[in-house]
Amino acid sequence: MTIKGYTVAVVGATGAVGQQMVKYLEKREFPVKELRPLASKRSAGGTISFKGQEVTIQEATPEAFEGVEIALFSAGGNVSKVLAPEAVKRGAVVIDNSSAFRMDPQVPLIVPEVNADKIKEHQGIIANPNCSTIQMVVALKPLLERYGIERIIVSTYQAVSGAGWKAAIALEEQSKAVLNGEEVTPSVLPVGKLDKHYQIAFNVIPQIDVGQENGYTFEEMKMVNETKKILGDDSIGVTATCVRVPVVRGHSESVYVELKSEYDLEEVRQLLSEAPGVIVQDDIQEQVYPMPLQATDRMETFIGRLRRDLTHPRGLNMWVVSDNLLKGAATNAVQIAEALIDQDR
Repeated sequence: MTIKGYTVAVVGATGAVGQQMVKYLEKREFPVKELRPLASKRSAGGTISFKGQEVTIQEATPEAFEGVEIALFSAGGNVSKVLAPEAVKRGAVVIDNSSAFRMDPQVPLIVPEVNADKIKEHQGIIANPNCSTIQMVVALKPLLERYGIERIIVSTYQAVSGAGWKAAIALEEQSKAVLNGEEVTPSVLPVGKLDKHYQIAFNVIPQIDVGQENGYTFEEMKMVNETKKILGDDSIGVTATCVRVPVVRGHSESVYVELKSEYDLEEVRQLLSEAPGVIVQDDIQEQVYPMPLQATDRMETFIGRLRRDLTHPRGLNMWVVSDNLLKGAATNAVQIAEALIDQDR
């Protein structure tokens, strides 16, 4: 059987996630006939490497999508709102990594291991969920199918690269300054566009994204709303606390879940071990558990510290770690594209 090649655009190709999208299109041998890297006007004319060749970066304009069949967006919500409809108008299917369309009832919100069957409902745009949501629902899907879920309480420990390379550079520069006894002048975190900023080196910041009227942050509400949409159950209680930690890459999460039925802990461990995209690392006696360093540059979701809650008979605690630039963004988008073309065959 001859496999069709596709003209694929990557919007935001010079950014942290865009670079990983290009890398994993090549690494996973996605059938790319033509790669069209798109970025801002100032980046246009530069080149990126793909399959041993230098490919010229073009400015991301509506006309740049002529002939594009699949467009991966990683340039932020404002860009997506303007250019995604233009890409669709020209015949492309858009897989968007921003929050612009995630809660649109007409747009499927996809994690392939969890709800790939919803891809066929797209009307030109498919949304890639928030990074912290993706790894959690990968861990929860097997439990939902076997036991049902009543409630989720999650606390996240999120890497600075989730806020972009400027935040990663800030962590490095601030760490050097502190160790050299120099003054630190923060300018990026917790939210670049806000007036007040805090040092992230040797610190944790309990704010990711802007605050909402209900006291939660936008990041926390993403986890609440997206989890319900992806799992297809609005009755599940979800609450989240999202924290930025001085780690460059890899998000960690402490997840407490109350199941609807009794469970056997060894059965849970076995279910998760057999789940697609999951690696269980769970032996506290041997100090075996997931950590961001080991998860970096890996596509899988790592799960450990599985243990019963001490007070609730159906309560389960787990520790979930994943590379936020890969499964949390770039590779999930590529996996969506793979599932999309598989369903078209």
